[in-house]
Amino acid sequence: MTTLLCFGLGYSAENFIGTFGDGFEHIVGTVRGTERAAVLNAYLAGRLKALVFKGAATAEVERAITESDLLLVSVPPDERGDPVLAAFGDALGHAPRLRSIVYLSTVGVYGDHCGAWVDEDTPPRPASARSRARLAAEAAWQKLGARTGAAVAILRLAGIYGPGQNALVQVARETARRIVKPGQVFNRVHVGDIAQAIDAAFARKAAGIFNVADDEPGSPGDPIVSAAQLLGRDPPPEIAFADAASLLSPMALSFWQECRRVKNDKLKRELGVTLLYPTYREGLCALLEANQGVGEMTRF
Repeated sequence: MTTLLCFGLGYSAENFIGTFGDGFEHIVGTVRGTERAAVLNAYLAGRLKALVFKGAATAEVERAITESDLLLVSVPPDERGDPVLAAFGDALGHAPRLRSIVYLSTVGVYGDHCGAWVDEDTPPRPASARSRARLAAEAAWQKLGARTGAAVAILRLAGIYGPGQNALVQVARETARRIVKPGQVFNRVHVGDIAQAIDAAFARKAAGIFNVADDEPGSPGDPIVSAAQLLGRDPPPEIAFADAASLLSPMALSFWQECRRVKNDKLKRELGVTLLYPTYREGLCALLEANQGVGEMTRF
């Protein structure tokens, strides 16, 4: 009997459970709201148990920790550090069955490399407070693994897209901004390939850091042009970054202030992952063919 405990039933975690959930005997996941927990427990009774976690320890979640074999963590750190470790560090340190942990992080911890390639051996140099907090959380989870003997895989994710969250949606809703900044490139990753990486990390009881990114870093406007072509529409006009900067949120602006190309060789070599969607082109075509490009993701 294998029990999975997922801290944070967000977009990537939900997709993983929806794709690979049948491989677990029991699944427990946390959400922030009691209403959301009630809906999930009514809809998924017998398949998933949803518990509320708002940052404070509860006996119910602590009990789930003691009964869990695998742990997936997709809760981001806050200004005080990692909220899961802050609330349940002692319980996790003494979890009798826990053997493998997968922590979802971000390639943002590498910081700006002016378009140069980075891999898992590249020293991180995060510029934003958000990325510095992520790097500290990575270290804290690795420290827990060293203390307990549980394998800890850190998956550094590139820009996530998938059903309901992609350039097709933006073009269809006429919210797409085709911002141009010469030399700027981003890596992306389809949520289905994130699910593959999580599954492989658990299956191999992997430890270490793995970049989860596509094969082809490209300019920000490329997926928008491709989506417009797939939908038979004209792409939105180009907007110079200097003119668009004032329209971006501080978080969005921070992404544009960093530029790097992310290698995924270790993901393929050590976790044995073959990307379903090596570039955004395959990903967008598949989403459109499945009628998921402009719809919402079917949860679980």
